[in-house]
Amino acid sequence: MPYFTKNQPRDERLCKVIADICVAVLLLCFSVVFFGPLGGVLALILVAALIGVDYLVPSADDAPGNAVR
Repeated sequence: MPYFTKNQPRDERLCKVIADICVAVLLLCFSVVFFGPLGGVLALILVAALIGVDYLVPSADDAPGNAVR
């Protein structure tokens, strides 16, 4: 499933990114409480990597050679 489709308006894309940032902050807080500072940092790095993969992997909606940003 593509992270951004070509039919999404700019505002919806911005809201998805903001929601991902909020989830990352919540995950960091919960991880620090339950697993300590090292676990919190590790969780934040993993979430950032997943968001990066979702953002960079092309989808079938993208035209060849063009990325939807």
